[in-house]
Amino acid sequence: MPAKSRAQQKAAGAALSAKRGDTPVKQLKGASRSMYESMSKKELDDMASTSRKGKPEHVDDQNKGKSGKADKK
Repeated sequence: MPAKSRAQQKAAGAALSAKRGDTPVKQLKGASRSMYESMSKKELDDMASTSRKGKPEHVDDQNKGKSGKADKK
């Protein structure tokens, strides 16, 4: 599955590096740590190899309104 944003592609690259043993797992934080724990090498490779060209830096969460702030529940 291809990455939807540059940030997601970078996080997948960091997680893949740790899966391969090139980077210590201790250095992973946030999304890259979650990806490391929940995705296979193949899934990470597919996401990390996505071209960044034309991708936004971040994609808004589903629970954000038009103001860009999280909706209160």
